[in-house]
Parts: sequence; structure tokens; C-alpha cells
Amino acid sequence: MNSAVVGLQWGDEGKGKIIDYLSGDVDVVVRFQGGNNAGHTVVLEGKKYVFHIIPSGILRKDKICVIGNGVVIDPKILIEEIDHLKKMGVSISPKNLRIAFLSHVIMPYHRVMDSFRESKRIQKIGTTKRGIGPCYVDKASRCGIRMIDLINPKVLAFKLKDNLKEKNPLYKNVYGSSHFSFKKILEEYSRYAKILKPYCCDTVDYLYEKRKKSFLFEGAQGTFLDVDFGTYPFVTSSNTVAPNCYLGSGAPFIKIDRFIGVTKAYTTRVGEGPFPTEFAGKLGEHIRAVGKEYGATTARPRRCGWLDLAILDRSVKVNNITEIALTKLDVLDGLKEIRYCSSYTGAFKKYSKFPYDLGEARPVYKKVDGWNEKTADTRQYPKLPKLAKDYITTIEKTLGVPIKLISVGENRKAVIKKS
Repeated sequence: MNSAVVGLQWGDEGKGKIIDYLSGDVDVVVRFQGGNNAGHTVVLEGKKYVFHIIPSGILRKDKICVIGNGVVIDPKILIEEIDHLKKMGVSISPKNLRIAFLSHVIMPYHRVMDSFRESKRIQKIGTTKRGIGPCYVDKASRCGIRMIDLINPKVLAFKLKDNLKEKNPLYKNVYGSSHFSFKKILEEYSRYAKILKPYCCDTVDYLYEKRKKSFLFEGAQGTFLDVDFGTYPFVTSSNTVAPNCYLGSGAPFIKIDRFIGVTKAYTTRVGEGPFPTEFAGKLGEHIRAVGKEYGATTARPRRCGWLDLAILDRSVKVNNITEIALTKLDVLDGLKEIRYCSSYTGAFKKYSKFPYDLGEARPVYKKVDGWNEKTADTRQYPKLPKLAKDYITTIEKTLGVPIKLISVGENRKAVIKKS
């Protein structure tokens, strides 16, 4: 059975743990978009593993992990991630990690552009300043450098020289940036090329040859950071929704049986942008502390709020979600009352359809009683507190999609399977 896993909120839903959990039953894990602005965290036997580019399925023995063509790669960061994981005892080689020839490469000028644009604009996006967006811009502008170009010395030199002919005057005149050295960048990236070349391949042919195996497609960020369907312009630079797993991997010949959406039992987001159900005051501080709500990539404190079923309903539709994995249920333990957003109102009336400008929307809340019992040690659904099960049932009925997995802690085994 083949599955795709995506986030239903603004990212940070706990996809890393769910992907690690599900990868035990598949042969191949494919990452299909984003870059090292992602941060997937898995805790195994007391060790914390944070993944930025490599699929988190790499922790499972005998699994093949593929970085698809829809991913943009900072080679320096990727090499550091490989080396770091190896030091932690993770086996990584070209036998279990493959990189698409057609993945685009983040260059030094992309990171500079990202930082300068964020500093100059009136409307801040909250970018991670890792060059992700500018790399996708160059991809669309047809001047990007791909992995297949990186590992070909002549092509790399030609494309880099051609790009710097444009970038250096532009950056100097518009951003006041210093000159980018062709020689220095070429030498640096040529070193990266030698290290990464053995991992690179034509992933279309590679995946086609393995099409009869079982697959798990791994998304990064979340639905409302999608460049088309998210809270634009406060979004990422790629399509984070499930249908992009085909384009971002070049594997439309693999039939996906399950589209699994991951959501927290509450809501968080990092960076700027509308957040209708955001907490005010001490409750936000409490949830942030208990849920350890700090970005895995940037360590920025996450904004926290009540569960928003209105945005989840939208996410279920655009991702064609067949089942849900609910994470961090245990963070809500001990709350006397739990609220959730069922719909929105505007200045004068209730919205009949999903509003494109969430900044103008005001949440309509419903509430349920909280539970006093701790859920972190629970491993069977019937043993969850009744009020916790009532909350789960409310989510299922509202969205019309079953919740199949419930995470009640950061460790791999802290998962409840619900039939």
C-alpha cells in the first residue's frame, strides 16, 4: 500500500514522527518538495534526530530514501546532515539515499537575496533566510543550477559564470551586496559535487524500476504554507499539498492508496501571517512550554492557538485526505475547557464559504470539556479518557474523515492506532 503524508496546518504538525512510524511498513520514502527550511524531528531511544532535507525514514534499516526533483538542495547543509547522522550511528550511503538529478541547488547568492529582500520590504514574510524562495525563483526563471549540472564541472562553470554576470551587478546596485567570486564559489561547489555525485541518479527511472514496492511520499511544511492554497503571501515557495507528490518525484506511475493528513490537537504557526485562533496571554505560554513549541530549523517560538476546524476542512479537500494523524493530544491534558473554531464571521455576517483573506476572519468557537487524566502513557484507544475520545470524535464528525493515528508524546512508540 502506498501513502502520501502532508501537513494540514502551517507546518510543524509532527510529520517527522508520523513518517518515521509509517516508514516501518514501506520500502521507499520519497521527499517531494521544500528545502532545508523544513525540520522533521524524531525521538528514538532518548536520541533526538532532526531532519532538514533527508527523509526521516532513513532511521529504518533496509529502507530507501529519495530526495525528489521538487526539493531544492543546499549541498553544504545536506553534506553536514549526512555527516551528523552518520556520527549518530545512522547508516547512510548511495544504497539507501538517492538524489534526483533534476533537484535544484541553492547557491550563495540565493541566501543573500533571501536575507536582503526580507530586510528591505515593508511586509515581512518571516522567511528562514536559507535561500529557498530565490532558488525556486531561478528555477522558474530558467537560470537555476540542478544537481546534474553541479556534478558536471564544465556545465557548473558555464552556468555559474552566466549567473554571476547577471547577479553581481544586480546585487551591487539594488542590494548593496559585495561581489560574488566566481573562483571561490566554483571551488566550494566542486568539492560538494564530488561528495554528492555517488548519491545522484535519474530518479524517474530509479523509481519506475521499483514501482511494485511500497512507497511513502513525504511532504514538508503544511497546507496553509502552500504557494497557491496557503495564506499568501505568508507562505513557502513550493506546493506543499499532496497532489504535488507526483510532480515533485516524477513518479505518477505509482498509485497512492492513502492520503494522510497530519494535524496537531491545537494549532501553531511560525513567522508572520494571519492566525485567527491564536491564543493571547498565559495560555499561549503554557501550550508553548508543554508542547515544546520552538522551530526545529530556526528555534523560533511558535505562535499557538486553538484547533481550527475551518482550515482543516479546507485542507482535507485540497489534499484529498483519506485519514488523519492527530498529534500532541497529550499537550491538552489538564485543561478545564477546550475550544475549537467551527467557522468564521466577518465584520457583518458569517462566511458561507472559506474566506481567502483570513486576516479579516474572526473565529466562531465551540467548546468541549477538558480531561484531567494524563494520556502520555496510553497506547490503546479505548483507554483514553472519555472526554479526549469525545474531542477526537468531534473532529472526525466535523471533517468527515477518520483519525487513524494519535500521537501522545515525542517518542516513536507513543502512538495509538485507532481502527
